[in-house]
Amino acid sequence: MCFIGGMKCSVSVLLLLLCMTTAHAANWPSWRGPHNDGTCDETGLPTKWSATDNVAWSVELPDRGNSTPVVWGGKVFVTQSVEAEGRRLVLCFDKKTGKKLWEAGTTYKEPETTHPTNPYCSASPVTDGERVIASFASAGVFCFDLNGKELWHRDLGQLHHIWGNGASPVLANGLCYLNFGPSSEATMLVALDPKTGKTVWQHEELMRASGEVGKIPKVGFYGSWSDPLPREIDGRAQLITNWPYRVCSVDAKTGEEIWTCDGLNPLVYTSPLLSDGIVVAMGGFNGMDLAVKTGGKGDVTSSLRLWQHPKSPQRIGSGVVHDGHIYILNDPGTAQCIDLKTGETVWLERLKGPGPTGQNWSSLVLSEGRCYAVNQGGDAFVFKASPTFELLATNSMGEKIIGSIAVSDGQLFIRGHKHLFCIGKR
Repeated sequence: MCFIGGMKCSVSVLLLLLCMTTAHAANWPSWRGPHNDGTCDETGLPTKWSATDNVAWSVELPDRGNSTPVVWGGKVFVTQSVEAEGRRLVLCFDKKTGKKLWEAGTTYKEPETTHPTNPYCSASPVTDGERVIASFASAGVFCFDLNGKELWHRDLGQLHHIWGNGASPVLANGLCYLNFGPSSEATMLVALDPKTGKTVWQHEELMRASGEVGKIPKVGFYGSWSDPLPREIDGRAQLITNWPYRVCSVDAKTGEEIWTCDGLNPLVYTSPLLSDGIVVAMGGFNGMDLAVKTGGKGDVTSSLRLWQHPKSPQRIGSGVVHDGHIYILNDPGTAQCIDLKTGETVWLERLKGPGPTGQNWSSLVLSEGRCYAVNQGGDAFVFKASPTFELLATNSMGEKIIGSIAVSDGQLFIRGHKHLFCIGKR
C-alpha cells in the first residue's frame, strides 16, 4: 500500500497508472511508422502549427535532404548527405531538445547518377531500438548502434538511375529487407541479417514487358522505389512489393515468390497498401493502379485482381487506408479518396497553401481518422479521412519539404531542406 495526495492506493493501481503514462509514448521506427503503412496508434496529435508556433524545437541541418526522420526512445535519426564533401551520414538528435548527439557514416566520391531534385541519402533509416540501419545506395548499407558506433557495413554494388535512389530498409521477422535499386547493374529485393549484415536471401527482379523476361534495361523510364510491406497472410510471413508492371508477394523467410499480379506501368514510386485482404498497388508518372485479393498462388491477374485503372495522377508519396477507403495526396497537389473495393474515386480536391508550389512527394500519416501530409511548398495539411472531404488545417512551414511526417509521444517530426522541426508541446 502507498499514499498519493493523502489517499491510499494499491501497487496494482500504481502499475496501471504507470502503464497509462508510458502507453502514450510511441516509437516511429521506420519511414512509414510502426506498422509500415502510415497508420499511427497515437491520439491527440497537433493540428495547428507553423515554423514558429507550437514548435518544441527546430535545428538547422547541414544540407538539403528528402528523407523522413525515425524516432526511438529519446533519439531522432535522420539520413543526411553533405554534397560538397561527398559525405553520407546518419545524424542523431536528442528528442527533447534537438541537440545533435552524434553523426556517423562514410565518404563516397565515386560517380553516381541521380536527379537534381533527389539528393543522396534520400532513403530513410530504420531502427529496432538496438541498431539503426541506413542505405547509402552505391556507398553501401551501414549499421550503427544507438550511440553511433559502426557495427557493420555492406557493399551491395553500384546504383545508376537518372532519378537516383530512394528505397528505405525495412526491419521485420528478424531480418532487414531492402529494395536495392533501381539500376540495370543490381536491382533486387535482399534480406540481410541485421546483426551481421550478411545476405540471407536475395530475389533478383527481371524485366517483364510484353511477355519478355530479361535483365532490366539501361533506361530511365523503368524502375521501382517501393518499399516491401511485411505482413502475415494465411499464417505465412510475406513481403508485398511493387515492381515495374506488377505487384507480387514473396516468402519473407526465403524470398520465394508466392503470387504476382500484372497491371502497373514501368515506373513505380509508392509502396503497397493492404486492408481487408486487399492489396493496393499504385504506379507513377500518370501510370496505372490496381487492387488484388490476397491468398492466391502464381499469376493471379485474371483470378484475383479486383480493379485496375489504366491512367491515374502522378504519384510519388504513398497513401493510407481507413474504413474501406484509400486516401492519397497526388504529386499535382490533389488529395484523393478512392473506394477500396471498387476503385471508384469518391472525391478529388486540390490542396494549396501559401507556399510557392503545391507539388507533393510526401506520404500520408493517419491518426484518429485524420490524414497528415506536407507538400514541397512547406504547407502541411490536416484533413479528415472521410468519404466527405473536410480540410481541418493548413500549416505553413516556410521551406521546401519532401520527406514525410514522423510521430512520437504526441509530437510531429518534420524534416525540411533547411531544418528539422519538432512540432507540439515540449
